[in-house]
Amino acid sequence: MNEKLAALDIGTNSFHLIVVSVTPTGNFEIIDREREVIRLSEGNIGDIKVIQPQSIERAVKAIERFKLISESHNATMRATATSAVRESLNKLEFLETVQERTGVEIEIISGLEEARLIFLGILKAVPVFNNKSLSIDIGGGSTEFIIGEKGNIEYSNSLKLGAVRLTQRFFPDYILTDGKIAEAKKWVAGVIAPIINVANGKSIEQFVGSSGTILNVGMMLEAMRGGGNNGNQALNNFEFTADELFAIEKEILNRKTPAERKKVSGLEEKRIDIIPAGVIIIATIFRMLGIKKMIISDYALREGIILDSMDKLGICEGGTKLHNIRFESIKQLAESSKYDSEHCYNVAKLSAQLFDQLAELHNINLNAREYLEAASILHDIGYHISHSQHHKHSYYIIRNSSILGFNNTEIEIIANVARYHRKSHPKKTHEGFNTLSEKNKLLVRQLSAILRIVDALDRTHQNKITNLTSTISDNKVEIKLHTKENVDVELWSLDRRKALFEEVFNREIRVIV
Repeated sequence: MNEKLAALDIGTNSFHLIVVSVTPTGNFEIIDREREVIRLSEGNIGDIKVIQPQSIERAVKAIERFKLISESHNATMRATATSAVRESLNKLEFLETVQERTGVEIEIISGLEEARLIFLGILKAVPVFNNKSLSIDIGGGSTEFIIGEKGNIEYSNSLKLGAVRLTQRFFPDYILTDGKIAEAKKWVAGVIAPIINVANGKSIEQFVGSSGTILNVGMMLEAMRGGGNNGNQALNNFEFTADELFAIEKEILNRKTPAERKKVSGLEEKRIDIIPAGVIIIATIFRMLGIKKMIISDYALREGIILDSMDKLGICEGGTKLHNIRFESIKQLAESSKYDSEHCYNVAKLSAQLFDQLAELHNINLNAREYLEAASILHDIGYHISHSQHHKHSYYIIRNSSILGFNNTEIEIIANVARYHRKSHPKKTHEGFNTLSEKNKLLVRQLSAILRIVDALDRTHQNKITNLTSTISDNKVEIKLHTKENVDVELWSLDRRKALFEEVFNREIRVIV
C-alpha cells in the first residue's frame, strides 16, 4: 500500500498544506492541497516582534482544519514554521497554544534550512540539476537565495525581505505613492546587495523562481499572453522574460489603490494588497543581476518537506540520501574546531551501539539515534575556548550554528545532549533546557545519560574499548566491555558519571571487562 504524507507550511502570509501518496518506486503524487491566508505578522512593522492574539486564533483554527484534511487521507502530517514564528518573541506561546488545542507539534526551521528544503523541492520540479542555478523564493516574511549545481548547494542565504514585510514598512494602508515606491526600491536594493556580489561571481546558467509572489506573476503573465484568468496555478516550467516582468511591474505600480489593482487580469484577489511589494522585490533582483529570463517551479518548501520526511522514514528514492547532508553538516562544524576526532567518532560509534542495545528500555524512535550520534561527534567542540567549561561552550556553538537537515528544536536537543555529557545534570533552571517540551526534556535526559556513560568509557581518549554488549534485567543493566587493555581510569570515570543513567532508566549499572 502507498504511504500517505502531509506537509504543512506555516508561513508569514499564508498556511499551505499538501497531502501526497508515496509510490513504491520512491516518488510521490500530490492528492490534496489547501491554502489559507492567515497573516501571522499582522500588527508589526518591519521585524516581526509579536504574533497578535487574533492571528494566533486564526492560525489555530486553520491548523485544526488542515489536520482534519490530513487525517481524512490517513496521512502523517509534518508542520514547519518559517520567518514569522522564527522571529517572534512569543513563539513559545504560539507553539504551546497550537499543540494544546490541536495536538500538532510545529517545527521551527532556520532560514538556511528553509533554503535547503526549497532547493530539494525545486530540483524535483524543474530540470536544473546539471546546471548552475540561482533559485529565488519570495515569501511573506523572507526571501531565500540558493545557488546550486548537481544537487549540491554552493551558497544560500535567507533575507528578512518579503512581500508582507515590505508592505507593512512602506505601504501599510495599501495605497501607493511615487515617493514610497522609490523608497521601497532603494530599501530592497540595499538589502539584497550582498547577494548580488556573490551571485555575480558564480556564472549562473539558470534562474528559478518559486512561491506565492512569483507564481502570481506567472498567472498575470499567462493572462497577459491571452491564457485567461482561471486561477490555475499549475505553472511549473513556465518561463518569462525580464521585459514581461517589467511590463507587469509597470501595470501594478501604476494602480495606486487595491480597488484599481483588482482589475488586473490574473492577479490573485487575496494578494491585491501585497503584490506591489512582491513585484518590487523580484523586479529589483532582475535589474541588479541582469536576469534575462526565469523559469517557475511549482514545487518549493512543502515538497522539500515531503522529500525530507521520506528520507527520515526510510522511503526516499534512490540517489544521494538526505542523511548524508545532515552528517556532512555535523562533520563540517566539528572540523571547524580543535577537537579529538578519533575520540569523538569512537564515542559516537559506541553510543549508537548502546542506544540500539537498550531499545526495549528507552523505546525512543530512531531519529533520536541520529541526535545522539551528532551530539557525540560534537560534544567536545568547545574545548578550544575553555577546557573547564567546554561542555557549555559546545552547547553555545551547536545552538548558534546552521546545521543543515535539522530543525531548530532538533538542534536544541543535540546542543543540550552535548552539554550534559559532563558536570551538571539537566535542570529546569537551565535556560536552553527549559525551552524544550516535557517530552523533549525527557529525551535529552535519556540521550545525555547514554553519552555520559560512553564518554566516561573513553576517559583517556585512547579508544581502549572497541565494542560493548549490554543486557537488561529488572533492576540492572550489565555492560560487557571488549578490550585487551587496562581500563581502570575508564571504570573510575564511569563510577563518577553513571548517576544520571541510573536515575533516568531506574537501573543499576554493572560492568564486566
